[in-house]
Amino acid sequence: MGKLRPELRFCNLSRRAPEGNITQNAGEILNHFSCDVSVPADVVRAAAEVQAFLARSVPTGRLLLINNSGFGSFGAFAELPLERELAMIDLNVRGLVQLTGLLLPALRARGGAVMNIASTIAYVPAPFAATYGATKAFVLHWTLALNEEWRGSNVRAIAVCPGTTATDFFRRAGAAGNALGSRLTLTPDAVACAALHALARGRGHVVPGFWNSVYTLVAARLPKGLAARAAARVFAGRRRPPVAP
Repeated sequence: MGKLRPELRFCNLSRRAPEGNITQNAGEILNHFSCDVSVPADVVRAAAEVQAFLARSVPTGRLLLINNSGFGSFGAFAELPLERELAMIDLNVRGLVQLTGLLLPALRARGGAVMNIASTIAYVPAPFAATYGATKAFVLHWTLALNEEWRGSNVRAIAVCPGTTATDFFRRAGAAGNALGSRLTLTPDAVACAALHALARGRGHVVPGFWNSVYTLVAARLPKGLAARAAARVFAGRRRPPVAP
């Protein structure tokens, strides 16, 4: 995106800086702001720093907030560390809501969109990924609700629901087996392109990948009890110790 639109500026909020040309100067495309999104005080500080950077370096133009921070876990709830499950809720849900709320005044003033990364797992109750699935269900439904609240305004919301993607997510989440060997696995670039195309078309949510779309269409129409039983068969065998996020 930076190569196509060199005038754009990107602000990255994460604990670790990504690779690339990163500063907090107006002339650089990628600017990193150290932030643990699961820590409320960190989010408040980083949001203020981003707004100061925008006022100083990019005073005009529309904004796109992408909430992509999150992690998952696979296993029976009783066997998983409770602290990790609570930390997942803090990051996947509370941090997303807090950052969106803090930056919403800037979004309203300048216009733009909020893009929240959910998952195909948001469409079904997910035994052996219960907390993770529930956090993504929250992200999906919260985003769709906000998009309706903001209809007719200069701010929109879109939920992106990818399936298996070629990242380090499954290893860190404690998923056994070769999740990335599936023919249904998409690259991060493919997911990003689908998300941006959907945003350009004015959609409120998108499921990247044809077969992922078919799966979510069917799953959303199943009785919840039946969907949970089917999901249990899928996730039951994918348990191993997770890696610290």
